[in-house]
Amino acid sequence: MKLQNQKHLFSIPEEITYLNIASQSPSFKAVEQAGIEGVLEKSNPHKIIGDSYFEPVKKVKQLFAKLIDVDDCNRIANIPSASYGLATVANNITLKKDEEILLVESQFPSNYYVWEKLAHKFNAKLTIVSMPKTTENRGKIWNESILKAISDKTKVVALGNIHWANGTLFDLKTIRKKTSEHNALLIIDGSQSIGALPFSVKEIQPDALICAGYKWLFGPYGCGYAYFGEYFDNGNPLEENWSNRLYSENMTGLTSYQSQYKPLANRYSVGEHSSFIHVKMQIVALQQVLEWTPKAIQDYCKEITSEAVITLKENGCFVENETFRTHHLFGAELPKEMDIEVLKSTLKEANIYISFRGNYIRLSCHLYNTKNDFKKLTACILKCL
Repeated sequence: MKLQNQKHLFSIPEEITYLNIASQSPSFKAVEQAGIEGVLEKSNPHKIIGDSYFEPVKKVKQLFAKLIDVDDCNRIANIPSASYGLATVANNITLKKDEEILLVESQFPSNYYVWEKLAHKFNAKLTIVSMPKTTENRGKIWNESILKAISDKTKVVALGNIHWANGTLFDLKTIRKKTSEHNALLIIDGSQSIGALPFSVKEIQPDALICAGYKWLFGPYGCGYAYFGEYFDNGNPLEENWSNRLYSENMTGLTSYQSQYKPLANRYSVGEHSSFIHVKMQIVALQQVLEWTPKAIQDYCKEITSEAVITLKENGCFVENETFRTHHLFGAELPKEMDIEVLKSTLKEANIYISFRGNYIRLSCHLYNTKNDFKKLTACILKCL
């Protein structure tokens, strides 16, 4: 399926060029409407019945499970943030002195602090695989370095499917093979890839996949998803939410306290995850992403960015070889002579929104963007050169 531009589904003003979905996605109109319906439902609480706490949540889990190629939606937990999901994972890992947790350089803070804390707790070691200094074959060399760093001492490898700041693609299938050989857990942060890049749990077989929901999944801020594999089947949740216990649908018997949790990952869902506003928005958002398909989104982003990438490279910017990066999110290292503050001012005047990461710009796009958006961007960069 080849997708056409979908800007008509969004409320983005015509004069705005938004290339920053990696920070926050815009809601499409159907998600806005779903949110309004959720607010109105809360205004009429007499309409909220027992099933309201369970059936919509089940639908959300089924949709996310389908997106990541999981058969059993009971392996999905509803979380409020990626940091909550990662904290849940860390809460169920025990290490020995000098065992290693392996990360890559400059991971997002939420995917660093939790492992730093775990390493301190058990007097374990935090191993950081540095980004290569060279620009030639950077992604290839970085992946090779990760594989080389995994050893018998490695007990956890935690990283994104891609690097959140520059879009470098990590070879998860090969990394999973190496972690399995050394009996190490693979924990993936999919916040910057799930929904825009094809991903299959059946293919990669991670021990856990944690994903914020407000970026490429178009959910509201304050929602997310987590997949938990067999290692976590009998673990301890961060909190004791009543609805995560067995038979909690029977509200007349809630004080007949139940020692058992619902099966698999249900125990890890955050309290009040049936938020009437959030869940309605999440359902509509996930249905639309599934209709588009991550592959078609990736293909569309490649089509609208390819000319701009050539222009950037021809004018002294470094962009990773496309074999080791994604098309929905990628970084461009600016020439050293570029005045970053002047560029920021120029982009602001042109109503272009991107993220700056040091001497890099992070470009992230979606189906509401066009080739003309990237022509406007490259024109501003060339003007500042």
